[in-house]
Amino acid sequence: MRRRLRSAAFPVHRHALPQLLVDGVLVALAYLLAFWLRFPDGFNSTNHRYEHLLDATIIWVLLATLVALAAFGQYQRLWKFVGQRDYEAVLKGVVVATVVVVGVIALLHPVEAASTQLVTFEHFHRGEPYFTHGYRTGPATAVTLPASVISLFFLLTLALLVGARFAVQLFADGRVRSFRVGKGARDVLIVGGGDGGRLVVRELMRNPQLLLRPIGFLDDDPRKQRIKDEHGLKVLGSTSAADLSRVLDEVEPDEVVIAIPSAPGTLRARVVTACRARGIPVRTTPTVFELLRDGSGELRVTRQLREVRVEDMLGREPVREELERVGAYLAGQVVLVTGAGGSIGSELCRQIARVGPQRLILLDHAEDNLFAIMRELEEDRHFRAAVPVLADCKEEERMREVLAEHRPVIVFHAAAYKHVGLMERNPVEAIRNNALATRLVARIAGELGVGTFVLVSTDKAVKPATVMGASKALAEWAVEAAAVKHLGTRYATVRFGNVLASSGSVVPIFRRQIAAGGPVTVTDRRMSRYFMTIPEAVQLIIRSGSLGEASGEIFVLEMGEPVRIIELAETMIRLSGLEPERDIAIEIIGARHGEKFHEELFNPSEHPQPTPAERILRAGHDWLDPAWVERTFAEINLLVLEGDVAALAKHVSELSRARVTRSEGQGAGVGP
Repeated sequence: MRRRLRSAAFPVHRHALPQLLVDGVLVALAYLLAFWLRFPDGFNSTNHRYEHLLDATIIWVLLATLVALAAFGQYQRLWKFVGQRDYEAVLKGVVVATVVVVGVIALLHPVEAASTQLVTFEHFHRGEPYFTHGYRTGPATAVTLPASVISLFFLLTLALLVGARFAVQLFADGRVRSFRVGKGARDVLIVGGGDGGRLVVRELMRNPQLLLRPIGFLDDDPRKQRIKDEHGLKVLGSTSAADLSRVLDEVEPDEVVIAIPSAPGTLRARVVTACRARGIPVRTTPTVFELLRDGSGELRVTRQLREVRVEDMLGREPVREELERVGAYLAGQVVLVTGAGGSIGSELCRQIARVGPQRLILLDHAEDNLFAIMRELEEDRHFRAAVPVLADCKEEERMREVLAEHRPVIVFHAAAYKHVGLMERNPVEAIRNNALATRLVARIAGELGVGTFVLVSTDKAVKPATVMGASKALAEWAVEAAAVKHLGTRYATVRFGNVLASSGSVVPIFRRQIAAGGPVTVTDRRMSRYFMTIPEAVQLIIRSGSLGEASGEIFVLEMGEPVRIIELAETMIRLSGLEPERDIAIEIIGARHGEKFHEELFNPSEHPQPTPAERILRAGHDWLDPAWVERTFAEINLLVLEGDVAALAKHVSELSRARVTRSEGQGAGVGP
């Protein structure tokens, strides 16, 4: 705050003092030129008063103009960073300075001079008239600026000030220097002729040591075709398959940069496929979020150019929400995130921190993960309202103690075991952690008056065929039953597909296998899954926390078409610059027990319904009978306590067929 006040009181940065000096010289020069152009023959006895006016007012004009420019913020940044707003500010400053100068001279009369008037005298000599001319001096009057001098001063000052800034910017951008790169420079074709593409070109021009030479653009805007930009680079064609192939064959670039951070996956896939066929590496510019994560504080796009990742090539447009808008309900609130150190939980914490909660409770039972996200929030993001809590969601006394102490208004329950194969071998722990712990936390939240409880679920809870899927289905049922029992708390469940790059995803497994030289293992050629990115999942979770008025609803992301795992493996191998089967073998190892070929997002008893949020659906369904849910959990809890693995696995495998709704339960006489 002190720094802002000081800047407002003295709006001249110390590094801008040379700019202030240059502007002073240019303003004085413009004022002198205005008089010189108005009086090209110099000052004489008829107009000498204007010479006095020039001498008496040049300091006033200089000071008034510099003060006006400073008032419009012209000396708070270096000229090489000026933009359109700065040029507008120069115009405003010159207008204000001109008006002030004219007004002050008209009111204060700094120069007064006797007026001289040319008169003709008539004489007679020997009766013949003849005439002579002379000057008659009148009373002293105020000398004001001629209109022509005012106009010339305004135009010259504006031209000189704008020209100086533009020249500096040209030089800084490297446009006035011949663009020379060293030996071995690589030709770069840029996909995207908009702001992102121009930013990449400007960075390459400024840094010839990068040995990258831009040769042109690809852009789908028909107005840009064959038009040169300020660096002389043309838009060579569009990103259609035909144009892309033609341009790549004609210019033969050494590298292609996709300079459209928001480019759809179909476009990225098209570019990557065409380039890989010709052995051309492809990189992409970072998103704004990735740029902001750069701790250097500098905008260095070339340092953050990265290889195209498989996440960039989802077969659908990414879901984008305005976090400040959809997460506004979290601002100023106490928010609790369980599983805060996990893939989803940690990203939840990052995004919630951005909207400014009063306190963010980070709960996890893994010490290392909790320490890592806490340090990241405090040191990298400068968020000081995070409170780390080391606790296990399965322990009722500890969870009740945490919720009673911190009194969260919103709870995001992301704590869960997610590795399918591991959970098949440890079914007791899977049920205890994913199902019973969720039921416990949901019940305590309702009893202590938490405002909103959001469960993070998975598409494996739909028609579950594995222990992990059944444990998450049980968790969904527990939340639905809690919504009926605890009316003061709004419960919601968020269901989505596989999350790319999470610890349980197939993507990091494939990466490790490719890095090791293969083989890449796929369970079955028919296997397909829905995929989404971690930011997408977290946006859905946060958005769902404020959707609807009813309690107990299930929200599902509209995820487009499922991706075949064999195609995902082949794509990742190609993105690594290799060829499937030739460089990296793909081994089919057979489906694991209970593994489904295709995942689904809705149970047979559910039907998709629209919501106010784009591409988020509501799973309409008949409500479960709470009494049946209680009996089911009582039976499962007993099996968990006994450690009867076989009976537990058999029992949970029959759950999807044993589902009883409220209407069925009431009909059977077991309703609440």
